[in-house]
Amino acid sequence: MPMFDEADLPRRKSDLLADLAREDLDKLSIAELDERIAGLEAELIRARSKRESAAAFRAAADSLFKK
Repeated sequence: MPMFDEADLPRRKSDLLADLAREDLDKLSIAELDERIAGLEAELIRARSKRESAAAFRAAADSLFKK
């Protein structure tokens, strides 16, 4: 039976958010904080866009199957 390194296993979604929340922001410069904020805002836009797309797809599917 092969042995697996935990680092090679897929991470749970919540781990990524927990890792971000645990990071020490005191070490970051203002420029680094600005870069981090911009990256997080871009990720929010991407996630919201995906959610809107999924909701529209779900509404269309629900509409199709409720006929």
